[in-house]
Amino acid sequence: MLVGVKTLTTLIPMSEFSDPIIMKKYGVKPDPETLDIVNTAAKQKQIVAVMKILWGDPREKICEAIDNIPLSCLVIGNRGLGKLKRAILGSVSNYVVNNGACPVTVVKNVDNEHH
Repeated sequence: MLVGVKTLTTLIPMSEFSDPIIMKKYGVKPDPETLDIVNTAAKQKQIVAVMKILWGDPREKICEAIDNIPLSCLVIGNRGLGKLKRAILGSVSNYVVNNGACPVTVVKNVDNEHH
């Protein structure tokens, strides 16, 4: 999950993302389901999960984050936009696959496949 505040450059611990008061300070509302998935995976794998908030075009910001963090690999979701919307808006995941400087795995949202 990479979302954004212009001046924030540090990685944020999950405990802060789970605190609504701290998130209000950052001006973002993280998705509770996403936080639950990340927290569960971190506990199961016994790893420390951190997040970064970025502001701007997601295509450019994700590619910049790959270089700046730096990331050795990236797993990115595909919102499953219909063909028309994808043609108009462009696909963030497709852009990152083609322009990111690390291996990228796209997890497709099959629920929206027929829209």
